[in-house]
Amino acid sequence: MNSQAATEKKRAPRIGRRAVLQGGALAVLIGGGVVLLARRRPGPADSVETAPGQVFTGDAPRGDLWQRWQKRGWAKKALYWESLGTAVKCRLCPNECVLKPGDRSHCRNKVNHQGKLYTLAYGNPCSAHVDPIEKKPLLHFLPGARAFSIATSGCNLRCLNCQNWEISQKEPEALKDASGPDLVATREVMMRLGEGDMARLSMFPDQVVELAAATGCQTIAYTYSEPISFYEYMLETARAARARGIKNVWITNGYIQAKPLLELCGVLDAANVNLKSYSNDIYAKLNQGKLEPILATLRTLKAQGVWFEVTHLVVPTYTDDLGMIRRMCGWMARELGPEQPLHLSRFHPEYKLDRLPPTPIEVLLKAREVARAEGLKHVYVGNARGVPEAETTRCAGCGRVLVERSIYSVQALRLDRNKCPYCGKVLAGVWVA
Repeated sequence: MNSQAATEKKRAPRIGRRAVLQGGALAVLIGGGVVLLARRRPGPADSVETAPGQVFTGDAPRGDLWQRWQKRGWAKKALYWESLGTAVKCRLCPNECVLKPGDRSHCRNKVNHQGKLYTLAYGNPCSAHVDPIEKKPLLHFLPGARAFSIATSGCNLRCLNCQNWEISQKEPEALKDASGPDLVATREVMMRLGEGDMARLSMFPDQVVELAAATGCQTIAYTYSEPISFYEYMLETARAARARGIKNVWITNGYIQAKPLLELCGVLDAANVNLKSYSNDIYAKLNQGKLEPILATLRTLKAQGVWFEVTHLVVPTYTDDLGMIRRMCGWMARELGPEQPLHLSRFHPEYKLDRLPPTPIEVLLKAREVARAEGLKHVYVGNARGVPEAETTRCAGCGRVLVERSIYSVQALRLDRNKCPYCGKVLAGVWVA
């Protein structure tokens, strides 16, 4: 999970319920902010770490718990898997988990129930909020737009620096409660949520789209944890949003296989991909993943015409090597183009790296210099206050300032639709709906 997501969580403004009726930000969100809940028996997945492809043996819900989950509609047959007799192999991400009956996947959201693969992360978000699109971060996509942001539990990586580990490293049952009467999200229900109600709240794709429209959001963002781990929920919500003219934004680690990615691209409008390092060794140590699948995701998004931006979290002693950053930026300039935006994000101590210091500002500034020297035209610095022009967009042609921002808000926008008003060069991105 990237550091930007943590900033979204920690700095989310508290917004009263009355604001929803007035078209203000969502109050799913008991008083505003990301809602995190934990109600479940302790289980193996709470304490056991797994390597990529390793699974939680025998930890799938069963008996009354499974029946309640199915009755709520929170258990749904998964996409992208193959049968191996009574076992199944998940084909969604490079982990390719093989699950025997009763096993749970590495991402914690998939289970083998009677020889079929099910997702437990459907229609049951643990977090929801209305954010500025700039928080994702997306600085070249519909500036000033509002994003209705949702997440479930789960992630297919194990980042030592995870900033949202309270949800990304949890099972769905740790954050949702299927006991008691149903509670389905509507605008009216949202206005009278009590403390703890989010744990039993259902929000199916049609409800997500309705709430996004009711809160004046032009986009729906799949974010906070890792949306690949709630792929089925994301895909169906994105289809419903596309039918209503609402844009879809994917905030991701990019750790996905080719076929599900191509299907998702058909309903995606933008993405931010966290390229965590440019070293396979560091991916293995820091994130329990591999580099090449993420590079493949970036190439695919480019080929499919989906607008995307890249975030690189600069973690001291792991990803702050300027030589590695130089190689990464050179690859981006060659493979993705010099006008591909890059966000160099400041690390803040969290989770298992809580004893490391924050990234020194001077390291971020040197990294920005390196990125520009490799030919990248739009290089931003995130999670760092007081950095000159940290999120300022200049024309890649004449160098004039076109967009000025401060703390996720647009202060000045100087564009002729999508062109520089001074030299006429088209500014890379999506600037009008």
